[in-house]
Amino acid sequence: MKKIIGCLLLMTSVLWAAGNSFDTVKIEQLTGLKGVLNEKAGVFKVSYPRSDLHVMSNGVTITPPMGLTAWAAFTKMGDKDMVMGDIVMTEDQVNPVMSAALDNGLDVTALHNHFFWDQPKIMFMHISGMMDEPTLAAAVGKVFSKLKETQGSRGETVHADLDPAKTTLDPKKIELIFGAPGDFNKGVYKWTWGKTTKMAGQEMGNAMGVNTWVTFIGSDETALADGDVAMYESEVTGVLKSLRHAHFNIVAIHNHMTMEDPRVIFLHFWAIGPAQDLARSLKAAMDTQKK
Repeated sequence: MKKIIGCLLLMTSVLWAAGNSFDTVKIEQLTGLKGVLNEKAGVFKVSYPRSDLHVMSNGVTITPPMGLTAWAAFTKMGDKDMVMGDIVMTEDQVNPVMSAALDNGLDVTALHNHFFWDQPKIMFMHISGMMDEPTLAAAVGKVFSKLKETQGSRGETVHADLDPAKTTLDPKKIELIFGAPGDFNKGVYKWTWGKTTKMAGQEMGNAMGVNTWVTFIGSDETALADGDVAMYESEVTGVLKSLRHAHFNIVAIHNHMTMEDPRVIFLHFWAIGPAQDLARSLKAAMDTQKK
């Protein structure tokens, strides 16, 4: 019996290798990274240690083996490949690298920090996608290419000298775009739109924090739009693409709750520009969501 089981396991391994083999050389070529094949798990993983970074956290030196290694793992999904990955970036790299992922057909599923008190501040962006192997590897390669291109403080930053106490913008112009009045508090104009989900059978909505909101300060010519978009999972990529094409900076993508149905993902943004342009861009992003 043991011999029979051993033969079956060997046959299964051979069949997997014959029908599910990776072109590892091609993946390494397209991603620009070296990888390791885990035959048992059926996963080929490429990695990029951020040895170019010198990160300190309250006196502690953070090195690539401590979590400063970007990676992408490939596995077979029928006639396609699936990838999941985690990209390690400085703040200024986040948005150009995110655009590289979105513009090449990948999904961005989370953006957050892993450390406290780190200098420079490090952010982690999770990606996923499913395509034919060459297309998927090429898309991942574009992400790592942009990561390398923006190293050394060559990413995107935004700056404006704004103080809520000096806000002069005309909220009526923004209200026309949003189709709703905003609230005013100490130089800050705020708009809120509710979304609904259920937890333990009970509906949760706007008053419980399940909402999209945006605040505006500044002038008609130079304003800051700062806020949070509440999205169902199927809406995330559409909203992200719309906001990034409008040059909004995405600062976090994460959940605020657990066990809710449908699941709600929250996207925090920060953008500077003419107030009406910012409002139109945000309205366009929200219009990609389900009604």
